[in-house]
Amino acid sequence: MSLKILIADDHALLRQGLRQLLGDESPDYEFAEADCFAAALNALGDGPADLLLIDLGMPDMSGAESLRKLRAAFPDTKIAVLTGLDDRATILHCLGAGVHGYIVKSSPAQEILRAISTIMAGGVYVAPSLAQIGSLHAIPAAEPAVDRTASELPADMPQFTSRQRDVLRLLAQGHSTKEIARTLDLGPGTVKIHLGAIFRALNAHNRTEAVVLASRLNL
Repeated sequence: MSLKILIADDHALLRQGLRQLLGDESPDYEFAEADCFAAALNALGDGPADLLLIDLGMPDMSGAESLRKLRAAFPDTKIAVLTGLDDRATILHCLGAGVHGYIVKSSPAQEILRAISTIMAGGVYVAPSLAQIGSLHAIPAAEPAVDRTASELPADMPQFTSRQRDVLRLLAQGHSTKEIARTLDLGPGTVKIHLGAIFRALNAHNRTEAVVLASRLNL
């Protein structure tokens, strides 16, 4: 089955490089390109894409706000940020806006391919190197909190990395962020990065919803 990928970046060379990399990976990929945020909106309006790879640094981008607009307008399109920015605030704001992945442009080719595979399988991808960022503020909600019972899993079954599974198991056991960090020998900031990805994958708004939804998975 073909997979339509929209690459939105204002550098033509990068767009071409990604097309080459992904095209070599699978002949079933179809590509479209956009050189600005407005062009990405138009392209998605003309024909929805399965995956949008978007650069945060395009001149008409407004950071997480632009990502929220994309998520609201095209809820069936998976969105991965592909950027040179690796600061903690940007990562968490993007996760809070509802993206399915955060990939740094300097990542090795195999990591980019792994990220896309994880995202299309229903997971949320954050580059391993970014999970080592230090102290972080609270994870922002992916969307405004609502009154719900967390009775259903997302349509796409989430896939987690082994470390995310470790974090989720300890979360389900009632451990705090600090206790999880101590048990896994991680920094509290690293645990928060993993929690942000887990919440996004499960479409959970808080720890309780994440635990209820996770209880339905065979972790």
